[in-house]
Amino acid sequence: MSESAPSRVPSTSEPTPRASKRGILLRTPVPGPKAQAIVAADQNALMTSTKTSPIVAESGSGVWITDVDGNRLLDFASGVGVTAVGYSHPEVVRAVREQVGRLSHFAGTDFYYPNQVHLAERLAHLAPGAMAKKVFYTNSGTESAEAALKIARWNRQRPIVVGLLGAFHGRTMGSLSLTASKPVQRARYAPFVGGGTHIPAPYCYRCPYQMEFPSCGLYCAKILKELYFQTAIPPDDVAAFIAEPVMGEGGYVVPPPGWHKAIKSILDEHGILFIDDEVQAGMGRTGRWFAIEHHGVVPDIVTLAKALGGGIPMGAMIFRRDLDYTTQGSHSNTFGGNLVAVAASEATLDVIEKDKLLDNARVQGDYLVGRLRELQSQHSEIGDVRGLGLMVATEFVVDRRTKEPAVKFRDRVLVEAYHRGLILLPCGRSSIRYIPPLIVHREEIDEAVEVLDASIRAARVGA
Repeated sequence: MSESAPSRVPSTSEPTPRASKRGILLRTPVPGPKAQAIVAADQNALMTSTKTSPIVAESGSGVWITDVDGNRLLDFASGVGVTAVGYSHPEVVRAVREQVGRLSHFAGTDFYYPNQVHLAERLAHLAPGAMAKKVFYTNSGTESAEAALKIARWNRQRPIVVGLLGAFHGRTMGSLSLTASKPVQRARYAPFVGGGTHIPAPYCYRCPYQMEFPSCGLYCAKILKELYFQTAIPPDDVAAFIAEPVMGEGGYVVPPPGWHKAIKSILDEHGILFIDDEVQAGMGRTGRWFAIEHHGVVPDIVTLAKALGGGIPMGAMIFRRDLDYTTQGSHSNTFGGNLVAVAASEATLDVIEKDKLLDNARVQGDYLVGRLRELQSQHSEIGDVRGLGLMVATEFVVDRRTKEPAVKFRDRVLVEAYHRGLILLPCGRSSIRYIPPLIVHREEIDEAVEVLDASIRAARVGA
């Protein structure tokens, strides 16, 4: 989650915002009196973290969250991409209850359990590439990244891993060495785990080389070989290259066509492993099981988390079988492959397949982009609309010509949206991400866009 967009907590004397004619129902201001009390208690009891909104959830169903004051809110954040099949999906709930009633934990990496094997076989089959694959279970995205970095170094016996400026791979010390999304995430933690280095991201809207696609000739990929490998990064010392197929926390940046193929060709030339971070983009979010499938590249290692567990903490690393450790104990954990999480993951995959949610992500994602581009034509503050499937963002600017990031304006839009019952999250310097559950319908997108429109207008008045 982003550290941007601090929320304003209004007093309970403010008038209640007008209720939506559709699904949003506001009985009190957001936050209401009960929510305000919990926010205050949270600030005293819990570590200061990344909370950006005053929303205090009590229950959820589908794309809707009910807060502690009885307000029904439309959720276009889906728990930062976790609740892909919606909140409290009956099939996921049933699977979790049944598994808890049988056995909740059996030392995942020390003993054996059939459901772990079945899910691993299923993930290996779904993952890109016809080669034999294996799976390691984790508990989160950052742990999946750690596992990938370790197995790459163990195999290649090389010290360097290259990533992208703007990337987010987690906050634990190993993954943090490759995370470069915001200075606050790295401040006061140096020295980092050695060997992490970065090159500029393929961010066409803000090209660091002041070029334009396609006349640029994918210079942002070629520069790895033509400049970095000739100067600062010895290619024979590089174990792996890690990248998100669509940059998440860094701004929902979609690389230009051909970038991944160009990078992979350079990596293969030097025996460098490609780690595909699908933690936020995977499990159907972009209309395919794995977002890398849009780019026609087969990675050596894939990291997963978020949507995989359907709301239960769950992650995984999928890797080429020939990369497996030959020494027991080289890597392990306690809770990886927790049986309740495995059951939730199986049920989540079942729902995505049965309800054709990959198709829905593509169809509704196209519709969402179209509606957001309509708003772009009405609001000069929207500089760019981009995304794949239901992984979409708008970037806000002070001026479309200069593209100066409109950070404060974006933050005001988020606050206005919260007050109107729409849950959103920031990303990048001045963008808002739109990641509703994959079950979202057109009517819910229309309602979200109407609220966003009103929120932009209100933010402009309050400037």
